This record gives sequence, C-alpha cells and structure tokens, in this order.
Amino acid sequence: MSDEASGDTSVDSSGGDALSSSEPPERTVGRLRLVLPVVVILIIVGGVALVIAGGSRSKQRLPDGAHSAHVGKYDGLLLQPLRSAPALTSLHNYQGQPVSLSDYRGKAVFVTFLYTHCPDVCPLIASQLHNALARLGSRAGEVQLIAVSVDPRGDKPAAVAKFLHEHELTGEMQYLIGTGSELAPVWKAWSVGSAKDVGNPEFVNHSALVYGISASGKLTTIYAASLSPSEIVHDVPGLLAG
Repeated sequence: MSDEASGDTSVDSSGGDALSSSEPPERTVGRLRLVLPVVVILIIVGGVALVIAGGSRSKQRLPDGAHSAHVGKYDGLLLQPLRSAPALTSLHNYQGQPVSLSDYRGKAVFVTFLYTHCPDVCPLIASQLHNALARLGSRAGEVQLIAVSVDPRGDKPAAVAKFLHEHELTGEMQYLIGTGSELAPVWKAWSVGSAKDVGNPEFVNHSALVYGISASGKLTTIYAASLSPSEIVHDVPGLLAG
C-alpha cells in the first residue's frame, strides 16, 4: 500500500498537513515537480472557463463587437450578436502562403491563438483539436483548423512545422505567422492579449480560447482551453448549417 493510501502523514497543531519525516526530501521534491505543472494547467483552463462563462468580474473581452456568450444549442458558448469573423488576410502560413477565412466558406472553422514553445495550454488545445478531427472521421473534411501565432519572434517556419508534426496536425491546421506589426491588428480584432511573461521572458501570456465559425463565415461559438473533443464533434453540424 502506498504512503498516500495508508495515510502516512501527520497534522501539526495549526491544522496544516505535514509530510511524514520518514519520506526522503528528494522524493518530496520529485513529487512537487510532477504535480505543479498539472496544477498550473488546471488553474489556467479552469480560470478561462469561469471567465468566458461569466464567473469572473473581469470577463474575457469578446471579439469584434460581440457582447455576450451564453448557453444555447451548442456545447460551446453562443456569441451574440452573430457577426462576420474578423479577417486574417494580413497573415500567411508557415509555408509563406496567404490564408483567408473566405477560402473556407462552407466549412466549420475553428480558430485559436497559440505559440510553438508554450509549455502547457497550447499543446493541450492542439491535442484536443486533433482528437476532435479523429472522432469526426469522414466529416473531418468539412472542418478547418486555424491557429494564429501570439509569438512573432519565436514562431518561425521551422518551429511551426515541428509543432504541427508533433501534434499530428500537419496538413490539418493552418498555422498563421507574421511580424509583430502584422499580427497586432489581428490580436486586436479578436480581442486577444499577448505579452511576454515578466518572470519567464521565454514564455508568452495570452488568451487561450477557441472560436467556432459557421459555414457562412459568422463568428458563432467560443470554447475554453479545456474543451473536450466531444464539444467540437457535437457543434460541427450546427456550424455547417449556420
């Protein structure tokens, strides 16, 4: 039986938990190193879910004039009013090709904002979107995934190609990059924040949401970073009909 299962801990007089003195310090440190990244991810994705659901006084700004997000016929939150999705025409993919949302009329499009060396939330989003496509089977051809960089310095073509390969999204996701001046208007139109982490300059603090766009080009749904593949699978038919 493990230490955890046997309750091998002591409680000090202040009511706090204390680790058993019999446990080696290096084992404790190892456990903390494993647990902390998971806790950080849960805090981030949980916080985003609360914010877009209205559980925070400081709500996530919604893109391009949308003023509310509420529960509707979708598993994602329904944006109101429905508006045409902001343009992405100032950007190009990592292969240097221009990309426009209008190229994907007739498809359900999911747009998110990522960076390639993100340690937690971005890989989670990428994996869940890949899993959603896998579950869609033959209907995956009716869906287009688009990621927009929030790190113009770090998201170079080679880094993007590696990221897409690692997450099995090569050929499935358009990953758009550009200079800071090209990306900034897109971030503004989508109400996406992007800033270097003061404590860890190699990381980027950014909005971690996924946006669903209907076949007619309307910005329709919004999802937290903790979205499940089943949410996407459920909402694709509605977005295609929209």
